[in-house]
Amino acid sequence: MSKLAALDQLLEQYKQLEYHQDPILKQRLHEVQAWLKERISYTHYDYFHQAENKLMADYFLNRLYGGPDFDALAVQIERLLKYAHKAEKIIPENAIRTGLKSVGLALLAMQLDEEVAQQLLKDYPKDQILDDEMVRLTLIKLDQEQARYQQLDLLDDLGESLDKYMRSFIMHTAFKMCRGAARKYNFDLMYEFIGEGFVAMKPLKSAAKFIQAFTAEERRIVTDVHAGKPNPFRS
Repeated sequence: MSKLAALDQLLEQYKQLEYHQDPILKQRLHEVQAWLKERISYTHYDYFHQAENKLMADYFLNRLYGGPDFDALAVQIERLLKYAHKAEKIIPENAIRTGLKSVGLALLAMQLDEEVAQQLLKDYPKDQILDDEMVRLTLIKLDQEQARYQQLDLLDDLGESLDKYMRSFIMHTAFKMCRGAARKYNFDLMYEFIGEGFVAMKPLKSAAKFIQAFTAEERRIVTDVHAGKPNPFRS
């Protein structure tokens, strides 16, 4: 069985997202994603701006929390699946395994954010500018508490995988050696998606510890939102 088989399932889930057929929903989704990235940047400002953390913070905001860039990545994933046998020879197995976790997290973020966007369109005018209170009330109505905890658990698991599989000199060397082949077969976006994780973790002593500090604060926010605490995003 192909090591990339799980990508096929992820791609199918991506295709089922409703915003592909609904431009109004797509716009609202992008606004939700922009709000979330701004909120995360605010919440973790001091932590993200520590010199050793900046690259991983960017990876979080631009890769793991979805966004329009995922659309282009999905197109390449579909192409990659047609040539899975070549891709598996090009990209090291542990890099594929960790890359799958990253793609899965990005997709989960999009699924949860699409639910938020759909509910916002039901409750507010489509052109109303998002604010914290709108999102807070929407999250409570959707009751995403357990799903958000699951998302954070998966992030913790990714951190452990990064430390376990992606720090070895041999892995780095093997991954660098396949850059040319990835470009030759037009797998460059997938290669970059995984490669940015390599680069981001390089300044860190432990990717797992970085992520655990992030998820601890995010769990506090999830708990405060669903406990009905006022201004949970800015405390």
